[in-house]
Amino acid sequence: MSLLEAIILGIVQGLTEFLPVSSSGHIEIGKVLFGVDAESSFYFTVAVHGATVLSTIAVFRKEIGSLLRGFFKFRMNDETSYILKIFVSMIPVGFVGLLMKDKVEALFDGNLLFVGSMLVITAALLAAAHFIRKRERQIGYLDALIIGVAQALAVVPGISRSGATIATGLMIGNRKDEIARFSFLMVLIPVLGANFLELLKVENTMAGPGTTAIIAGSLAAFVSGYFACRWMIGLVRRSKLIGFSVYCVVAGLLAILLG
Repeated sequence: MSLLEAIILGIVQGLTEFLPVSSSGHIEIGKVLFGVDAESSFYFTVAVHGATVLSTIAVFRKEIGSLLRGFFKFRMNDETSYILKIFVSMIPVGFVGLLMKDKVEALFDGNLLFVGSMLVITAALLAAAHFIRKRERQIGYLDALIIGVAQALAVVPGISRSGATIATGLMIGNRKDEIARFSFLMVLIPVLGANFLELLKVENTMAGPGTTAIIAGSLAAFVSGYFACRWMIGLVRRSKLIGFSVYCVVAGLLAILLG
């Protein structure tokens, strides 16, 4: 992997992690176009995912600080309830990760026909969220579980995690500003946990793209992710997601043609 390819893939990861167009799907497309195999890109993939987690923390640093202060008062309050809802939302993806990990990993094999089909499904979800209107309410525990199921389905390449979770939240009637924040905060622990487990099992002899490429890609992912996250929050508040539905259809059809 060249330095330029690392920067491009880092930017793609940062943008698509938060915009509802599937980061995993675009990274798989990018790997195929650049001829990057899964083994040599392992450390890079872990690094850029970690960078987008850091960009999320940077955007929501005040909210995270407030949640933690409230949680460590060790009594049931709004902050504790919110964190418990996040843990509830993690149950489905934890189930998938523990029981279906090998099957999920097998999907990341550069199959652009599959990725393209999933991008079209993402487009359908975003379109449904745009046209289905419900009276807005705060996120409850059942809502958190339903949104968590959407997150679990988004482990396959081509299904946008942010698109699936935000679209699901909107369709069941959650407030726009609240579902955007919840969607981005609920993924922090699962991504960090998955990266940690991957690093534990990796062999030290595994080849990688080089330290410079990893650092450059990570910085690109962090910066692009930071701005994409802030932009996405505004788009959700203004109900401007339908354009991404069109984009996902076009990207999905192109991936199918390339596959």
